Amino acid sequence: MAECLFCDIDQGRAQADFLYRDDRVFVIRDKFPAAPTHLLVIPHQHIGMLAETKASQERLLGHLFLVAEEVAQKEGLAPGGYRLAMNQGADAGMHIAHLHLHVLGGRQLGAMG
Repeated sequence: MAECLFCDIDQGRAQADFLYRDDRVFVIRDKFPAAPTHLLVIPHQHIGMLAETKASQERLLGHLFLVAEEVAQKEGLAPGGYRLAMNQGADAGMHIAHLHLHVLGGRQLGAMG
C-alpha cells in the first residue's frame, strides 16, 4: 500500500481532531469542507474502494452508516437533514484512496440528479 493520509491520521502520524473513535472507525472534519458541516467517517482498516470489499466486511460497511447517523445527531444535522456521500474513483472526486463516507449538512444542499 502506498502512503495514505487517512492511515497516517489514524496512526497519529498526521494531525486531526477526532470527533468519534471506536474499534472499527473514526470521524474527523473534512479539511476542505463542501458544506458548513462536513465530516468524514473512515474505517481503521485500509480499504481502497468499495469494489475491494468482501462479504466479511458487511458489518463494517453498515457500521459506517450507523456512526454517520450518530455524529449527524450530535452535530445537530438530523432535524434539517444531511447528505451521505461515498465517492468512488477520481471521476467521482475521490482524492484519497481509502474508503470513507462524507456527512454533509448545515445548510440546504442542492438536489442531486
